[in-house]
Amino acid sequence: IRPFTTGSLQQIQTERAGKPFILSLWSASCIHCPTELKALGELKRKYPGIDIVLVAADTPEEIPQLAKLAASYGLGKQAQWVFADPQAEKLRFEIDRRWYGELPRTYFFDPEHRREGASGVIPSERLEHWAAQQVK
Repeated sequence: IRPFTTGSLQQIQTERAGKPFILSLWSASCIHCPTELKALGELKRKYPGIDIVLVAADTPEEIPQLAKLAASYGLGKQAQWVFADPQAEKLRFEIDRRWYGELPRTYFFDPEHRREGASGVIPSERLEHWAAQQVK
């Protein structure tokens, strides 16, 4: 699990130039995040080529717990990051100026990295629809 700091989002996008991906923000203490992680794990099983990047809005001290949770949902091999700045607001602002920290938060990036963000648990149908469009 890599430290998510200023510039990490740009790094994630650069590493995926020309490729679609899902950026999922979550936390070990988030009550709705397990439902989202389960749905993303099922999506990954159905569409193995889908790239999912997990960013935990926790702290580096929680890495062992975060890794265990991601693995339990079948997402252990996905790129994983954790907030590593004491001012989480700075990181949230860099990700999306209109995001106030609610979790889970999901961003769908198309191949040109135009993105669509949504808060709360994403319905499986919406995940499936997006994935089907990307694997044409």
